[in-house]
Amino acid sequence: MTTAPSSSAPVTATTATAVPVTRLPYLGSGIGYRTEIRDAVDSPASRVDWLEVITEHYLFAPPDVRDVLHRLRRRFRVVPHGLELSIGGPREPSPRYVDALAQLVDEIDAPWFSDHLCFTRAAGVALSTLTPLPRTREIAREVGLRAQRVQAAVGRPLILENVTYYIDLMSPLSEAQFIAEVMEHCDCGLLLDLTNLDINARNHGYSALEFLDTIPVERVVQVHLAGGTEGEDDRMDLDTHSEPVPPAVWDLLTELVGRTPVRATLLERDQNFPGDFGELQVELDHARCILDGAREVRAGARAGVR
Repeated sequence: MTTAPSSSAPVTATTATAVPVTRLPYLGSGIGYRTEIRDAVDSPASRVDWLEVITEHYLFAPPDVRDVLHRLRRRFRVVPHGLELSIGGPREPSPRYVDALAQLVDEIDAPWFSDHLCFTRAAGVALSTLTPLPRTREIAREVGLRAQRVQAAVGRPLILENVTYYIDLMSPLSEAQFIAEVMEHCDCGLLLDLTNLDINARNHGYSALEFLDTIPVERVVQVHLAGGTEGEDDRMDLDTHSEPVPPAVWDLLTELVGRTPVRATLLERDQNFPGDFGELQVELDHARCILDGAREVRAGARAGVR
């Protein structure tokens, strides 16, 4: 269990100002860039709108590795998704990490960057897991203020992702209330992982729709879509990124885009890659169809008002 984050060593700020989340560009239906699907994604026949890359794979990488991003950027918008910002840790993120992140984001002209609403380091030790935070108003306030400082330092919008958790200790706030409280103290956006939401709701017995009622959905910039492993014999469902997106998650996406404009969906697959990329392409196309359908409804409503 971590204590409230310390504000004693603020990250280095730049003079750049992040674009408000309401003015961020529409990216469409993207996929996480992984070695296993590299050739298929690079194929001219692929229908991939944008790519998400793991920040730490490129942050301090040699030039030849960094050149991969430059090549991808010629065809796709590329967004870095981090694992080690540790926004909720007891210490501020390393200035060296944040400075390198700002350089990376600027180098590829990313419209935003993302990381997880959790902590991954404590007492100088890398925990190698996305550890959920104690859900108190004090910690929510400190995390929100810290996120604002990181966003200012990088100079692009930061969007924070909800994580899965398998042990839920008693807290003053629900998960959704905690996220809403964090957002009260920053103008960052949200990366809503709908698979994580679905798994947490089923594992911990709450309503995913009530979760959407509680968080500021207008701050959702991007969503993650993935398939997990269903638990057997009363075991918890697991977030494994190893299976097709389940119907419940598609339903949540439809519900969400009916409530607020979402600028990007991201298909995550880290295991059990199908031999035929066409299986993933079907999911990419389905996500795009849901996004485009909601955009058409909104455009029609605006036209009707005029």
